[in-house]
Amino acid sequence: MHASDCELCLLASALQRALESGAVTADEAVDAFTAEQQDEIQAHWPYWGRLEQQLPTGGWTYWLIKAGRGWGKTRTGSEAVRQWAHEGFDYINLIAATADDARDIMVEGESGILAVCPKRERPLYIPSKRRLEWPNGARSLIFTADEPDRLRGKQHQKLWADELAAWRFAESWDQAKFGLRIGNLPQAIITTTPRPTRIVREIMADAATVVTNGRTYENRQNLAPSFFAAVLKKYEGTRLGRQEIDGEVLDDNPNGLFQSADIEQARVREAPQLQRIVVAIDPAGTSKKRSDETGIVVAGVQGEHGYILADRTVQATPEKWASEAIKAYHDFKADIIVAETNYGGEMVASVIRGADPRVPVRTVTASRGKAIRAEPVSMLYEQHRIHHVGMLAKLEDQMTQFDPMDETAKSPDRMDAMVWAITELMLDAPNTALIDHLAALQSAQQTRTETHGATSWRD
Repeated sequence: MHASDCELCLLASALQRALESGAVTADEAVDAFTAEQQDEIQAHWPYWGRLEQQLPTGGWTYWLIKAGRGWGKTRTGSEAVRQWAHEGFDYINLIAATADDARDIMVEGESGILAVCPKRERPLYIPSKRRLEWPNGARSLIFTADEPDRLRGKQHQKLWADELAAWRFAESWDQAKFGLRIGNLPQAIITTTPRPTRIVREIMADAATVVTNGRTYENRQNLAPSFFAAVLKKYEGTRLGRQEIDGEVLDDNPNGLFQSADIEQARVREAPQLQRIVVAIDPAGTSKKRSDETGIVVAGVQGEHGYILADRTVQATPEKWASEAIKAYHDFKADIIVAETNYGGEMVASVIRGADPRVPVRTVTASRGKAIRAEPVSMLYEQHRIHHVGMLAKLEDQMTQFDPMDETAKSPDRMDAMVWAITELMLDAPNTALIDHLAALQSAQQTRTETHGATSWRD
């Protein structure tokens, strides 16, 4: 016979008081309970979870948790699924950004479903069927947002959608909503680091949504000091820190060269037949643990329009990033790899050729600053001539947060690789009409600046 919720709360309180009193050691306090009681106490989420991590009451349809890193979004999602299964719902499905995220975070992660369930409640995970089978007969089908067609026609009583703001295709959320139609009160919990995407803003504005905002600091007692120090060092005091630590949905940087609205308006589901494809690399200066990433971006061109196909950026040694770039070259049947040589000089090309001598490589040198190199590319974005194929969340974060007036800003490696790719395809290539058009725009902009003065990079 299993303990009731009330009994579990009493047991957990007794355990905590025993530890805090100092009258007994931790081992002695734990030994006072049976192994089954210990398992039940450890898994009793109403006691251990914070109030804002418990399922809201009322007739809501969407529970949007937009919170900073380490707040406990994954644990909260896992516990919501576990509670729904315990309450007897039959179809409690999961959607992750990718198949790896579904397996490594939502199911098998340290805060995933298998980890939070005590043995008697733990579902059977069947990877080959992309399914969880719960002891009481409930099922959880597992989907990925990069395969929206698999969601077509699927039905959900309850749903957990993780990292929605980073989903590659918006259509996946549309299909998920169409399927949320079984039972008296179909509901979805959405756990995500906030980004100013159309989908996130629409969910926030929906009257059927309960919104929970969360900051990394709220879970500080459960985070390793090293993790907390790394997050603070990287993000605190920056605009991106307000997103990654404070969980804010930010508007675009007013000084930024790239705007979310331009990216969103030109976004496409798939690229047409392309005339030319390149893989561009912006190598990191070192390969240490806290080094910058090596930007690797794949892009193509058709007429006067460019297409950003993939972001394969990695933090790795030269051998590993060269391997990833070569893989991208073959995956997309690219024509050439373009690599910046400001860090590493001739070594950059030699590493790639050493890994695969058949791959053509062209090296480029940055003789001008990032902002100057990026400005003509930003004009193409303003004209909606550059199309992102699906969502490229990390690249887009770098692009929209990059402030050319901030000399202390971290190097935007993904953005730099994208700029090299588009420069190779559309600005250095013999596309005379486009180059003349951009030159005229730059001349007009310079005239306005000299006449009226500059208030920002976009005036």
